[in-house]
Parts: sequence; structure tokens; C-alpha cells
Amino acid sequence: MIYKYCPICGNELGIKSSWDEGMVPYCCEDNILFFDIPKTVVLIAVLKEDKILLLKQSYIYETCRVLISGYVTNGESLEETAIREVFEETGIEISNVRYLGSYPLSEKDFLFVGFVGDYIQGDIVKSEEVENAEWINIKNAIEEMKDDTIGKQVVNQVLKILNF
Repeated sequence: MIYKYCPICGNELGIKSSWDEGMVPYCCEDNILFFDIPKTVVLIAVLKEDKILLLKQSYIYETCRVLISGYVTNGESLEETAIREVFEETGIEISNVRYLGSYPLSEKDFLFVGFVGDYIQGDIVKSEEVENAEWINIKNAIEEMKDDTIGKQVVNQVLKILNF
């Protein structure tokens, strides 16, 4: 999010130097700098033996599969978001959620935070926003995700961790 107006007083923001951060929006009335805030999205690779859970969600990409993802809610940790999103979108319970890295997508103002987690239990029960969800052999995941650049980065990291 890029601030144009002060969320406190409503005045249009000016620009002020923030030393090493450069020029940033500034409210003269409230004497506060407002740094840009990207939307934080969790992206999680769910593993079950040699398989990974991939979704088909045409509103994200029409021609490929994706990892499970979702926006972080206020008051929720990144790991809690990952666990919640997996359950909400697929009915699957996971554990052992591990951080993989962060992936900015500046043209959409997103900051993706990648995780990997392990299947505990549950059968796939897809939510209404999911067209299809299935376990795919992890070695074939990349070819199923042809347009999903960030998702492929996450899967490549998982493959490296698993020594594939």
C-alpha cells in the first residue's frame, strides 16, 4: 500500500527525506513518515511422502497449477496463516511448518513468504475458490506450474532441501 493521505488527520501527504530510506510520504500535521506497506501473502508447499499438494485456481493462472496461498490476517502469525489457509482451501491438516524465504512481487505490491509443511491427516475437501486439488509427484511439480514463477522458486527450494 502506498500512502497518499494521512490515515490520522486525512491531509494529503508531502514528501520528506528519511535519511537512508530516501524520500517517503510525510504528514506535516502529525509529524509522521508513512512507509509503503506490501500486502503479505503466505505461499506453502505441503508435502506427503514424495508428493506435493497443488491447486487449480483459474483466477490466479488459467493454464497451470499453484501452491496454496493466502493473505495474512491481523493478529495472526505467518505460520498460523499457512496452517489456516491449507485447511480452509483443502481440508488438510499440516504440521512442522518451516520458513523458506521471502519473494517480493513489486508490480502487484505483494510480499510472498514461502513455507513448507508436512501432511498430518485429512482427505482433500476443496473450498469453493479451488477448482481442483491433488497430490502430484514432487518431481513433476515444476512442469505443472509453468506460469507461477514464485511458486516454482518455492518448489525448487523444497527439491533442493529434499536432495532431488
